[in-house]
Amino acid sequence: MTVLPPSPWQTIPARVRAITPEVPDVTTYDLELPGADYAFRPGQFNMLYLAGVGEVAISISSDPATPQQLRHTIRAVGNVTRALTRLTAGDTLGLRGPFGTAWPVEAVRGHDIVIVAGGLGLAPLRPAIYHLIRHRPDYGRIAVLYGARTPADLLYAHEYDWWQAADIDVQLTVDVGTPTWRGAIGFVTTLLAQQPLEPARTVVFTCGPEVMMRFVATGAVNRGVAAERIFVSLERNMNCAVALCGHCQFGPSFVCQDGPVFAYANVRRLLLVENL
Repeated sequence: MTVLPPSPWQTIPARVRAITPEVPDVTTYDLELPGADYAFRPGQFNMLYLAGVGEVAISISSDPATPQQLRHTIRAVGNVTRALTRLTAGDTLGLRGPFGTAWPVEAVRGHDIVIVAGGLGLAPLRPAIYHLIRHRPDYGRIAVLYGARTPADLLYAHEYDWWQAADIDVQLTVDVGTPTWRGAIGFVTTLLAQQPLEPARTVVFTCGPEVMMRFVATGAVNRGVAAERIFVSLERNMNCAVALCGHCQFGPSFVCQDGPVFAYANVRRLLLVENL
């Protein structure tokens, strides 16, 4: 008897377990999938569906070791994401997924890992951070370099001490400081330039505004890190998640199917093309 894989079009019900405001206009939704056989890899995304409103592609921001308790950190910027803000605990929405490629956390065991995030770009990287903490002895030096507009915009600030205690070097910077801010001020690329890298053993994961990722990747290459060991996460216009609608076509690739995580060596030329 042949067991067919689940249809990528199949929507399963997900119950909202909790809703946590993070920073201005950004909220984390904890979802439960009762009875669902579900697993994901760090860096993948789901399609979240609200009846009568539509679907939206959202990266998973929770621990892959507990896939039944999903977290999605969402900024309210469009019709679907604004409608999500009207949900309350106990409500149900539809979910398809997981989709897409992942951060290659298994393939880079033994390497130094530098994670560079900007703004909401920390959300798709948080599952990778959880994985690295759980398997900390399998990796060399790990650094998380994170930049946001202001101190109030720094995501997951309550977790930084835990990450530090797990032997991860957490460095923060903001564009605009406050009278009480004692950290760095400036672009996150400046933090990367100050890192003590061993290029031959360094792997870079980066997510954030595309202009930031271009500068991060270029800076790492200029420091001697191979483009094949720099990974970027793109979120270009993903609508269907199965490479059917064509909205996320990226040169010869489709972001929803061949990404969102790409080796920089494969997309460095295409990253110069404006995201319309």
